[in-house]
Amino acid sequence: MLASQLPVLIVLLCLGAAAKVAVSRSGREPTALARLGPAVLVPARFQAPALLVCAAGELALAAGLLLSTHPAIRWASVAFFSMSTYVLLELRRRRPDAGCGCFGEVSSAPVDVRSIARTMTLAGLAALSVWAPVPGWVAFAQPSWGFLLAGLVVLAVLSPEIEELVERVRHRAPCEQRPGPAEGVMLARLRASGTWRAERERLASPEPYDSWRELCWRFFVFKNHEHDDVVFAVFMAGRRPAVRVAVVAADNESLPSYAPVSVWR
Repeated sequence: MLASQLPVLIVLLCLGAAAKVAVSRSGREPTALARLGPAVLVPARFQAPALLVCAAGELALAAGLLLSTHPAIRWASVAFFSMSTYVLLELRRRRPDAGCGCFGEVSSAPVDVRSIARTMTLAGLAALSVWAPVPGWVAFAQPSWGFLLAGLVVLAVLSPEIEELVERVRHRAPCEQRPGPAEGVMLARLRASGTWRAERERLASPEPYDSWRELCWRFFVFKNHEHDDVVFAVFMAGRRPAVRVAVVAADNESLPSYAPVSVWR
């Protein structure tokens, strides 16, 4: 049982490393890299190297788990997934538009509760493996199918990337290049969200006076009772899209593009 999840950890670490290397070598513009995982938290010139460093760390951990039972390697994997949980929490707080970048471009959706719960689960599985008496290759050769499948099902439920992969198979284009749902559909998704319910009483009208699309986001602008602009951003992919809100003060007469407003939440 203690070694049952080692194959899952090793495979996910390798997939994550391969995806990050592919993204960093793909020639994508810095603005695109800046929406993926650890690259968000470093200056632009270090974004691609940051992904490569993260990938190298994942490969080193995967090799260690595969070949060794040394406690230092096992605890390093616990530390890695615990740190990943902290990074995702920071991303959700500081850059709610950014994806976790866990598996490259398919992890471009904004960090949500599922992504955070997944890294916490992986940290727990890594902690469980600390006391496993065999290296990972033995767990691959003699798998505990029941525990292994249970772990895979839990991780599949907590992985928004599966929805993105299904969408890409259907449409064969990244989110920002696909035709999005109609404006009315996105407005209905907004009104079904907890963010909308928390802000509804502050709005002067339930109908937006402006709306537009930018990349994978649909924006709706309302007025509140103080005549400030309340801007909702709804992610256009996924069945339970991320919703963010910001307030632009009425006395701010001219806002240049991408000017900072009150913190998205």
